[in-house]
Amino acid sequence: MSFLRISWLVLLLAGSLQAASRPNIIVIMSDDMGYSDIGCYGSEVATPTLDRLAAGGLRFTQFYNTGRCCPTRASLMTGLYPHQAGIGHMMNDRGHPGYRGDLNNRCVTIAQVLGTAGYRCYMSGKWHITKTTRPKNEDGKHNWPRQRGFDRFYGTIHGAGSFFDPNSLTRDNTLIAPEDPDSYYYTDAISDNAAQFITDHDSDKPFFMYVAYTAAHWPMHAKPADIAKYKGRYDKGWDVLRDERLARMRKMGVLDRSWPLSPNVQDWSDARNKPWQRVRMEVYAAMIDSMDQGISRIVGALKTAGQFDNTLVLFLQDNGGCQEEFGSNGAVRPKNLARQSAMKPGELQYSMVPKITRDGRPVRQGFGVTPGPSDTYVAYGIQWANASNTPFREYKHFVHEGGISTPLIAHWPNGIKEHGTFRHEPGHLVDIMATCVDLAEAKYPAEWKKSPVHSMEGKSLVPVFGGKDLPDRPLYWEHEGNRAVRVGDWKLVAKGRNGPWELYNLKTDRSELKNLVEAEAERAKKLESLWNTWAIRANVLPWPNSGQARKVSRKRMLNLKADARLPRDGGVPNVKGRGFTVTATIGQPGQGVLVGHGGTAHGWALWVKDGKPVFSFRRNGKLTELVGPDALGKSRVVSARVGEDGGLVLLVGDREVARAKAAGTLAQVPQDGLEVGQDINGAVGGYQAPNRFSGQVSGVTIRLAK
Repeated sequence: MSFLRISWLVLLLAGSLQAASRPNIIVIMSDDMGYSDIGCYGSEVATPTLDRLAAGGLRFTQFYNTGRCCPTRASLMTGLYPHQAGIGHMMNDRGHPGYRGDLNNRCVTIAQVLGTAGYRCYMSGKWHITKTTRPKNEDGKHNWPRQRGFDRFYGTIHGAGSFFDPNSLTRDNTLIAPEDPDSYYYTDAISDNAAQFITDHDSDKPFFMYVAYTAAHWPMHAKPADIAKYKGRYDKGWDVLRDERLARMRKMGVLDRSWPLSPNVQDWSDARNKPWQRVRMEVYAAMIDSMDQGISRIVGALKTAGQFDNTLVLFLQDNGGCQEEFGSNGAVRPKNLARQSAMKPGELQYSMVPKITRDGRPVRQGFGVTPGPSDTYVAYGIQWANASNTPFREYKHFVHEGGISTPLIAHWPNGIKEHGTFRHEPGHLVDIMATCVDLAEAKYPAEWKKSPVHSMEGKSLVPVFGGKDLPDRPLYWEHEGNRAVRVGDWKLVAKGRNGPWELYNLKTDRSELKNLVEAEAERAKKLESLWNTWAIRANVLPWPNSGQARKVSRKRMLNLKADARLPRDGGVPNVKGRGFTVTATIGQPGQGVLVGHGGTAHGWALWVKDGKPVFSFRRNGKLTELVGPDALGKSRVVSARVGEDGGLVLLVGDREVARAKAAGTLAQVPQDGLEVGQDINGAVGGYQAPNRFSGQVSGVTIRLAK
């Protein structure tokens, strides 16, 4: 045998041994699910595949995402904080480096780095880290998965859509329509394509695969057989569900038994249209169930290919449960439900909310529309999201624990020897890149295509897999002005750009109910200084224009009907720095919020307590409250006036009943939206949200000063 042939065989053998020793890596991410939504973290939803992976590996109890779809995906893929990658918000360009809505040239993806180390890289599912979903030419695909290191791709470029006809559906670099529209379901397609990638893989090389489900993001779409499994399961409501999950989580050791349950957003006894509310959660559970079935097929493909033992499988979520009532409010629409012409075979879907199904049925939205089928498009609601995030506060968008806490399951038979064990080490999305680079024996680049690249922000979790701790290090967050920093057991957190800082000891109070910012003022100042320094370094600051000037109403007078709701970006009154008068007309007397705008940082609310009118005004977190001395009785008109000097006046009819003085007008348009008859997000006043009005509000008028 020639020397060259022997040398070639030696090199081939060495390469094969290296491939055998380095694991395959699969990162599975679900969408808009809360901390307690899978079985091995306390849920009643059937997730036997994830439960088996947890039983054969590790569960991290203090792992974090960034609180929202796009920033989380940018951080996961690049190992950077999202603003460093150019995606500090969503897919809109806000004119600052940290907020371009597209991956920049200062970052690389896991696929790009591992590709240089001989890995094949595959992706199935939701991309959502580029604003270009309908490129005019090939150059417009510069941030699509194939251009960012993936050898094969099946999924969606956009962030949301029908599960039966998703928009921006793509195979590799080509937009496509569902292959078999009559039986298509996106969760199944993601699972089956991921399994096929494993089957097709050349086993002489290791692979990295990113599986990004859209379950259980709105719309609530599921298959009838999966929905049927949960019929009647949620008849007792969200109050009971939260208590049941809390008990299971404590029993299995996910939570410290001393951590209390966060406040309930609404009592089940006060829920409107309970049958509809139950079905919303039944469909949500079915979506998770279907995802777990798909993960089982991925695991099965690994076992068939003989790759299961040397594959690290990581499962996590992109943010907390979603409180957005997308498509679930208002009158049922459209009014005309006549069937239209069906879409043509192969016709592309470009709409996030399709107007019709592929067979021509109008897609329905509105309060009371029963979810599940393809001709519906609704969400599951803030109350169920509150249950999903058990036991924590807040939701998607926010950086309190309910918005950013995620399960992390790590399973790798050849590399993780402990089974069914917890890891309480705090971790962050930025650690996934570092872990992949470590296991792949890859070299993270200092530059890419002649552009300098930010250094990795995270730490490899491989030592933690083996039972070692990582040194204490700051972890940071910012999204929509919501901001936080954690060092050790201490976390400083705030809602909104101008919201007051809150300080919590997470070891004793991970539910974030005991604010220690005054008792630990020096500690809070040090953490704030850390956050400010990081915010400048990581392209968070300077703040971009919030866009509120374009999103608030330009009207000086707004007339709102009963049950009206204006989201924060949907035409709320421009009360920043202005005086205004709000007047509520009561149709039937009751208790609760007549109208509210804002939350715990900035806002105002007109409400009734014990029959007496109350006006709550919150500026930079400080609450000023006016209470009428007498019950309203037969009076039906209640008003409040905010002066440009901060003067506050409460009136019943034309009669002044209370007066007070705040430090000034509102410093910003409140982060939370405006609702008539309830205060569905953070409570402005001295009540628990949503504090729905038990009577009837006929209408509300808001007049702004010049």
